Amino acid sequence: MNRYPTVLRRVVTSICIFTGSLPSMLCAAERVDSIRWNVELNATSSVGHNTPFWLVNNLQGLSSVEKNSGYVRLSAFHDMDTTRRFTWGAGVDVAVPWRYSSPFIVQQFYGEVKYRCLQAMLGSKEMWGCFNDPRLSSGNLLYSGNSRPIPQLRIGIFDYADIWGLGGWLGIKGYLAFGAFTDERWQCSWVAPGNKRTERVLYHSKGLWLRNGNPSKFPLVFEAGIEMATQFGGISYENGEVIHMPHSLRDWFKAVVPLKGDETTPGGEQVNIQGNMVGNWNFCLSWMPKADWSVKAYYEHFFEDHSMLYIDYRWRDGLWGVEATFPSNPFVSAFVYEFMTTRDQSGPLLNDTNDKIPEQVSGKDNYYNHYIYSGWQHWGMGIGNPMVLSPIFNRDGNLYFRTNRIVGHHFGISGNPTSDLRYRVLFSYSRNWGTYDCPLEKEMDNLNALAEVTWSPSKGKLRGWSGTFSVAGDAGPLLGRSLGFGVRISRTGWFGFGRRK
Repeated sequence: MNRYPTVLRRVVTSICIFTGSLPSMLCAAERVDSIRWNVELNATSSVGHNTPFWLVNNLQGLSSVEKNSGYVRLSAFHDMDTTRRFTWGAGVDVAVPWRYSSPFIVQQFYGEVKYRCLQAMLGSKEMWGCFNDPRLSSGNLLYSGNSRPIPQLRIGIFDYADIWGLGGWLGIKGYLAFGAFTDERWQCSWVAPGNKRTERVLYHSKGLWLRNGNPSKFPLVFEAGIEMATQFGGISYENGEVIHMPHSLRDWFKAVVPLKGDETTPGGEQVNIQGNMVGNWNFCLSWMPKADWSVKAYYEHFFEDHSMLYIDYRWRDGLWGVEATFPSNPFVSAFVYEFMTTRDQSGPLLNDTNDKIPEQVSGKDNYYNHYIYSGWQHWGMGIGNPMVLSPIFNRDGNLYFRTNRIVGHHFGISGNPTSDLRYRVLFSYSRNWGTYDCPLEKEMDNLNALAEVTWSPSKGKLRGWSGTFSVAGDAGPLLGRSLGFGVRISRTGWFGFGRRK
């Protein structure tokens, strides 16, 4: 007998009583140095094969492919005051879901500090890839906001800091992070016997970007950077074989500076980079003649290991995007178009050096997959772009990206017809070929669409409340036909202390 509906009713009743008593505890105006709280109820219902694609993806992993699912979410945050030289922030964000991968979710739990341009963050915090609009883009190739946050310690310059003496024409930002994946228990219960699963996997990431241009003096700005990540350490299980990957201090160093493995690692690691190293080159050119409108074009180049890190091979794969924001347009305020192709992957041939063939040939990069680790995923959701279909959609209990060779198009439009009403529309199309090792019998198309309206009153008794209604659908043989809708109701406020804005 399922006890979650009873528990859910009790939670919802408690939330209603709590929110009803809040006015006496709260100040009407937002305050700096106050605690911002949020209560949210989300539910989706659908017919067909799955919950539709855009009701599952790019939601920081807080979603479910199972039909007729939802959650109750409670959160509280102390936001950083960026006008101060020293500031701090913290957040707690939990959810009680039904028909999800776990019965209780700690979505965010973190603390952070900032002094001048230097920052540090410890814990799990929702983050997005650079340059991509989180509401309209299909997602960054390395970090799209598609999976649950990875607990980590992150230090660096998170926002551009101007280099002294150059008049604001050159800025720099970057970070270094270490953490660990948290889905080993879920993998143990979800993965079918004999299929690959991992435990105690460690995480490293780093990034560096430069910005050339000063929009206050000239509206053209160019940005370029590189971001890299590595899965290392841990234990891998597959078909009775157990692989213990080393995690000594030397191995942590090899995660920072990608190097070959030694005799303590499998043979493939000794002729290649140790661990599952992935990365992304990012380039962006923005034209910002006025504060209320802009146009930018961006390109992302994904790479696995070292084969496409440099220009030894032609960069045929990538994501090309154009984003425009329009001045005070009540119907269309922003537009995004993206083209993505991952068919090449350094070519179909791969040969690591051996006694018989001394020449090394890089190929078959097999994006997001790895022969030791469970791939570039967390809790079954791909960490990169979701158009490369996440393993959570597999029905055979296999954590494998079964079709990573695709060509895709994506459109996103948003608008604000009134100050309280906004909408967005997403449409994606991809053609899929499977992988080099396991190609599909024939190409499969995938079409996904979303229409969403949000009402957030800015005045009156309903200020602080927000309601969102979404309709989404899938078509094509890859995912099958699905049609569904989602409803999200939330209440946001501030506890009554701190100074007014």
